[in-house]
Amino acid sequence: MNICCIETSPNCDARPADEIVSLVVIHAISLPPDRFGGPGVRQLFLNCLDPSEDPFYAQIQHLRVSAHFFIRRTGELIQFVPPEARAWHAGASTWKGRERCNDFSIGVELEGCDTLPFEPVQYQVLAELLVDLGERFPIADVVGHSDVAPGRKTDPGPFFDWCFLRDVLAGIDAPERIAGLLRGVAGGGDAAPVDLMRWPFPVTARPG
Repeated sequence: MNICCIETSPNCDARPADEIVSLVVIHAISLPPDRFGGPGVRQLFLNCLDPSEDPFYAQIQHLRVSAHFFIRRTGELIQFVPPEARAWHAGASTWKGRERCNDFSIGVELEGCDTLPFEPVQYQVLAELLVDLGERFPIADVVGHSDVAPGRKTDPGPFFDWCFLRDVLAGIDAPERIAGLLRGVAGGGDAAPVDLMRWPFPVTARPG
């Protein structure tokens, strides 16, 4: 895993004692909305967003959020929070009956939006990151933000291609346990396949 740079977001804290990291949550973000390449995401995670730069920023400058990793359209991988710490990325969330997904998850933001495909290099970097995280932590599930916060969040959106991510993992010869996470199989078990192209909301009816 090639981390291009490490930034230090203040929006994190310690995980609960003896908590085990078992989940990866994939997000999508663009600031300003639907525009790529600027400093907005970095500024948001570092609490230095300038509301004068874009009208949308005035609506979100009060937020205190972060993610462990951010993958730009170019494939640049930035770490904002060490994966051992708790990033503030999932918000009100539930997975397999457990609330507060931040406690036991790693958040990965991809630079993207609901209306455009992601770049192939982003899948490549994400796949390599998943392999690395899977070797360091007992990851049991890889899901989207919309899976842990249905009705509230829509990302990574309808253009995130779960099938392609699975194929990229296969192409880099990822360990079977990691590749199996995208088939609904944890640890090589025989669970039923997941819908790899799941998407709970039409693009024209995104929740606020």
